Amino acid sequence: MMEFFQTLFDWYMANMNYFTIALLMAIESTFIPLPSEVVIPFAAFKAAQGDLSLWLVIVSGTIGALSGSLFNYFLAKYLGRPLVYKFADTRFAHLLMVTKEKVEHAENYFIRNGKSSTFIGRLVPGIRHLISIPAGLAKMKLRDFVLYTAVGAGIWNIILAIVGFYAYSIKDQILHYLAYLLLALGIGFIVYLVFHNRRKKEEKLS
Repeated sequence: MMEFFQTLFDWYMANMNYFTIALLMAIESTFIPLPSEVVIPFAAFKAAQGDLSLWLVIVSGTIGALSGSLFNYFLAKYLGRPLVYKFADTRFAHLLMVTKEKVEHAENYFIRNGKSSTFIGRLVPGIRHLISIPAGLAKMKLRDFVLYTAVGAGIWNIILAIVGFYAYSIKDQILHYLAYLLLALGIGFIVYLVFHNRRKKEEKLS
């Protein structure tokens, strides 16, 4: 099992480039649950090795984050609130860990904080990948949305890049535990999905 995860990690790092960084961050910024913490820090780690430019890692990650956010923004803007909430209540959305409650939470956050929510929300776990949906529902000006989202995503990516770049200096201490961490995260994610879906079924039966 450990050899499998080591092979998977080696493959992941070998294919880490500016395009894949942008692509993964675009996915992360949609409603698909792909945490940016498994993208930018590892790309920055590779930059510390001299294989990538740290600043281009940040730029490509920010471009990707903005692209994914724009996807959510336009989707919400043109589908409208009823269809967005109807989708959030489907089994497929629940598999992606998107629920009506989470969308409603993001929308309330947007209402409380206004335009700045698209900036602050990029730094808030649980809000980050959904905050562009209420912005689209509210038909926020595209110029403002792009500006606030790009700045917020850029700051977050800089923070993650610093963490990854620093990690290279202590790589001998962390590489040994990395495969265990990935294994734990993978198992934890599967367990969450199983119990989450089971709880939803129990709620519908009650």
